This record gives sequence, C-alpha cells and structure tokens, in this order.
Amino acid sequence: MSDTATQTPASNSVRTPVSFEFFPPKTQEGAVRLRAVRQQLYARAPQFCSVTYGAGGSTQEGTFAAVREILAEGMDAASHFSCIGATRQSVRAQLAELKAMGVRRLVALRGDLPSGYGMGGEFHYASDLVAFIRAETGRDFHIEVAAYPEIHPQARSPQADLQAFATKVRAGADSAITQYFFNADAYARFVDDVRALGLDVPVVPGIMPILGATQLMRFSDACGAEIPRWIRLRLQAYGDDTASIRAFGLDVVARLCEQLRAAGAPGLHFYTMNQSAATLALCERLGL
Repeated sequence: MSDTATQTPASNSVRTPVSFEFFPPKTQEGAVRLRAVRQQLYARAPQFCSVTYGAGGSTQEGTFAAVREILAEGMDAASHFSCIGATRQSVRAQLAELKAMGVRRLVALRGDLPSGYGMGGEFHYASDLVAFIRAETGRDFHIEVAAYPEIHPQARSPQADLQAFATKVRAGADSAITQYFFNADAYARFVDDVRALGLDVPVVPGIMPILGATQLMRFSDACGAEIPRWIRLRLQAYGDDTASIRAFGLDVVARLCEQLRAAGAPGLHFYTMNQSAATLALCERLGL
C-alpha cells in the first residue's frame, strides 16, 4: 500500500504487497517471542509492519517501544494512533515523538476509552484526528484509516458508515485497511461504493488467519465481523481438533485472499496475533 497504489487486478507477474500487524507484548517473554516472530515474517518482505494502540492510549509506551524495534530492524513501521480521550496538546507531542523516531506512517483511529471513562478529550471522530494531523504535520505522515466492508457495529446505517469513511478520506487519509471479514463480496461492494463517491484511495483488505474456533468467534462477536454460518458450523464440528481447524482455516482464508486479489485488492494486511505459523502458511500457499 503506497501513495501511488491503485485498485487494479492482481496478476502472477505482479507481487501483491503484504503488511503485518502486531500488538504490543505485555511481558518481557512476550517481547522476546515477538522479536522471533517478526524475523520469521520479515522473510516475506512486508511493505510495513503496524503496531496496535490500546484503549485510551493505554499501551502507548509498549506500542512506541515495538515501533522503535521494528524501525531498528530495518523495516518500515506504522504506529496505530487513537484520539478518544486525547487533547490537541497531547496529540501534538506524540506526533513530534513519532516523527523524531523516524515513523512516517500512521494508522489513525477513533479508538475506545477504557471501561468506566466518559467521552472526554478534544476529538470525537477519526476524521477529526486525520484533519488535525494534516494541519499540524502536512505530508510528513502517510495516514491509513480503518474501513468496514460489513459496516461498523456502531454505525446508524450502511450509508452513514460509508459517509463517515468518506469524511476521513476527504480529511486527508492516504489509504485504508479494512476490518477482517470472510465474505469477498462485502469487500467488492464496499470498494464499488467508495469509488461511486469519487474516492480513489487504495482499500487494503485486513486478513485474519484462523488459529482457533473459540478465539475467532470471541473476536468476531466483539468487533462485528461476520463468520458465515457454514464456517462457524464447520469450526464447531472440529471441537478441540486444532490441526483440523487450522488446515480448514488455511483453505478458507487462502481462497478468500485469491478472490480478493482477483477483485483488484492492492495488498493484503495480515492480523498476525503475534504469531507467525498461520500467516507464513498463507503466504506460502498464495506464493507471496
């Protein structure tokens, strides 16, 4: 995904760009494991690696530490950056810190407040954050925003969700990464709707490898990602047979990626869950 990326059909002669997402580890042991995972995934020559940001900036220290490590390892790093509960002064200071670190790519999000907190802060929407970053830093950062092919779970309507995405783009976003999904038609329709609004930003699908049934269902229920009934039932039927779940998941997600590439996806963004095996297996299957 780049400033010049286009939504054109993939071909065997053109390498599909990939990127990987990690979350900041909570322990020293987790940090050591993540370093090994990153080295394994770097073999796939990612365009960049992103690091998530906890509710209300709760993981800021860990996020920035992981970003520093990725940069030191010679890879382009994108820091997630949420704004709920933040002030203009705090965002300005964090942008300066990220710029000094050498970060040139941000994933700008509204984010969530920790449980029990009120709304607070001087930003209410991701579009407010995007506009502020552009006003403060010009073109210093490539700004990614989130997209929801299956509609944001808090959206008033599909049209309202589409307009919210358009507002983020018009505020200055360069490209978008989607929430994960398992229905290629949802992605194709979303891109068609975006183009109908006259927006030509690259929309990169987020890909979730299937590591386990319980984990996937819990995440999906929390974030509003739809698991098709036939997939859910197959996963449930495998019970505790992890090997069968992962083999089935590899088939399902690889097929999805092929459909997305055929539809013209300008890249694939993998939600690694800080593990390498499933993502590497997908890359191998897809010839990435």
